[in-house]
Amino acid sequence: MPDHPELTGSEVVFDGRLFDLRLDTLRSPEGHTFRREMVYHPGAVCMIPIDGEGRLLLVEQYRHGPRTRLLEIPAGTLEPGEDPGETAARELREEVGMRADRVESLGGFWIAPSWATEYIHLFVCTDLTPDPLPGDEDEDIEVVPLTPAQAVAAVDEGRIIDAKSIAGILRWERFRRA
Repeated sequence: MPDHPELTGSEVVFDGRLFDLRLDTLRSPEGHTFRREMVYHPGAVCMIPIDGEGRLLLVEQYRHGPRTRLLEIPAGTLEPGEDPGETAARELREEVGMRADRVESLGGFWIAPSWATEYIHLFVCTDLTPDPLPGDEDEDIEVVPLTPAQAVAAVDEGRIIDAKSIAGILRWERFRRA
């Protein structure tokens, strides 16, 4: 007998461009049936791009949820069948205009595992050279270089407030110091 609930049904409530909203039916090992609303997302990447001067290249862009511009690490959604490292390299060119000769994994994390399937892969990108790709038509991105100390201070001071950026910067900082 499994030690976790079994998925017995999944109804698509909304079929969107970036994600689906489904109503899942589960059965517990004890036989109880219950439902969960779930956002099914293909997954994403986020990057810590480090320029030749050792600065992190962050992006500032409008985010509709909080209705304001946020300072973040660059990120993007996986395309079907695309390797996360390839996604990171592509998104870095689209959002920051740079190609990375080195794209190294720092692991990843679930963004909201109680209600979403989105897993974000974290990469550090180095040995950068200018090589932009066109960005998405709805993006208005400004690249903001920060020293490592400035980036950590921006987290500590509440100027960087999105979860992926906080997790990514702090994980990279610990990795860098190890």
